[in-house]
Amino acid sequence: MEYHVSVTGADTNDGSAGAPLETISAAAQQAQPGDVITVHEGTYRERIDPPRGGNSEDERIVYRAPEDETVVVKGSEVVTGWSKSDDGYWKLTLSNSFFGDLNPFDDIIRGDWFADHGQEYHRGDVYVDGASLRETESLQDLVAADEGQRVWYADVDESVTTIMARFGGIDPREATVEVNVRPVVFYPSEPGRDYITVRGFTMRHAATQWAPPTTEQIGLLGTHWSKGWTIEDNVVSHSRCTGITLGKYGAGVDDTGASADRYNTTIREALENGWERGSVGEHVVHNNTVFRCEQAGIVGSMGGAFSEISSNYIYDINVEGQLDGAEIAGLKLHGPIDTEIRNNRIHHARRGMWMDWMTQGTRITGNLLYDNDIDDLFFEVNHGPFVVDNNISLSEVAVTNASQGGAYVHNLFGGEFNQVQVLDRTTPYHDPHSTEIRGMSNITGGDDRVYNNVFTRKNDIAYEDVEYPVHSGGNVYLKTASEEADDPFDTSDPDPPIELREEDGQVAVILSERMIDDQPRSLVTTDLLGTATVPDLPYENPDGTSLVIETDYFGDDRHSKNPVAGPFARDRVVQDDLSLPFELDVWPA
Repeated sequence: MEYHVSVTGADTNDGSAGAPLETISAAAQQAQPGDVITVHEGTYRERIDPPRGGNSEDERIVYRAPEDETVVVKGSEVVTGWSKSDDGYWKLTLSNSFFGDLNPFDDIIRGDWFADHGQEYHRGDVYVDGASLRETESLQDLVAADEGQRVWYADVDESVTTIMARFGGIDPREATVEVNVRPVVFYPSEPGRDYITVRGFTMRHAATQWAPPTTEQIGLLGTHWSKGWTIEDNVVSHSRCTGITLGKYGAGVDDTGASADRYNTTIREALENGWERGSVGEHVVHNNTVFRCEQAGIVGSMGGAFSEISSNYIYDINVEGQLDGAEIAGLKLHGPIDTEIRNNRIHHARRGMWMDWMTQGTRITGNLLYDNDIDDLFFEVNHGPFVVDNNISLSEVAVTNASQGGAYVHNLFGGEFNQVQVLDRTTPYHDPHSTEIRGMSNITGGDDRVYNNVFTRKNDIAYEDVEYPVHSGGNVYLKTASEEADDPFDTSDPDPPIELREEDGQVAVILSERMIDDQPRSLVTTDLLGTATVPDLPYENPDGTSLVIETDYFGDDRHSKNPVAGPFARDRVVQDDLSLPFELDVWPA
């Protein structure tokens, strides 16, 4: 059955095309496995808590917006009645009942691995014409702020909430001003709501809490320890902490146990709560745009295993810089076992991708990363095997490697590749293609494979003081990465070998050198990569078949006998009539 929802409908209607319901929540209460909920153009201000999921891949519950209609769902409400104070800021008083069960302006952000640096920040937020303002540390800071700044401060007593703000010169009486009142937009209150599709929506303005890997990760849009969701073609933005969450079981906020031992306990608890293939994970997160989230664009602790995360555009993460802690990235996953992360674009995030614990059977392929503050790719306390291939990484630091058992193959690294020392931290590894723990070990370093990459800047891949050998070959070093130069890593070259250009949603990479040389190379396969030492497992596909890196960033076939280094196949970099510099459109791929 298909249920229709329209802002002009009524929840007393039957949900047919001629008598649509008014709220998505009303349709959710009625929809059964196999049903479709079609939401028509308009702005909906509600929290969708799906009471049930589907039964199987073929019997889903689908929430969708028509392709030619703009459907916006917000966790905020419009507020009016602003008055100007003698100090020049604007002021509004709301009854605490306005916020319902949760007043986000009276709830501080907290949780494991959150660093408040002695300053309280709140889940509340204020928006003018859709854009968020910045919370000040005190009323005095608000008073002292320049009229051109966009900042807010709130005072809450037993009965009312007073919000004070500067709107950057905008008169709030002549603009749309909203405050977030709901903690989520689309999120089931109970786990195990499987086989749900969420497609084509714009979702904004949620008062989300910090989402660490040890407690329930509640996002603006989230799966809550379920399986088989498809989240695609959505725009997710302006979440106080996290946009899309793919984990975890459990409830509440716990900020007492930020330790490796605590997380190992969490993993054992996850196994007791159904963490296994066929019960949790197996999601598809595809072609979403995620931005203006202050913790992470996409985050998941174990609940993102056996999933596909592909063709998403993630940017402007943690741009306010107020929130701090160990969970901030465009994409942050714990336990992404047998997960494929493919063709995503991530920029202007503190970290691009952060793979933390139990990255095993994971493949990170064909992604475009640049202008990220700390690094593009951070691998922390993993034993492998995992494969990183055909990526374009152009930030100052391409890779921070605090793991072992990784295979770095056919990438274009425009920044440093840093192997770093790891804290004494014992972490698990698993049976093949499974969550079952095979053993525990600390990270002693090495055991990586580094084949057929192109380095264009400093390559600090020294692998000093590591226990296991590193296997490498076929790599190319361009200009400032030349190993023979007196000062091989001088980045002041006015003519760098690689540049990036963005225009009208298209991204191009401009190369001033061809990524070829005379050294012979082999096609990278399971046989070439061998076996990751600690888990004693081969580098293979999630279904157990052999891995062959036979296509490039664009999906073009590689030369099977002597492939060119880097993410682009031979015919793109060797053509005799192709003069330098030359340009490749890399997004969309």
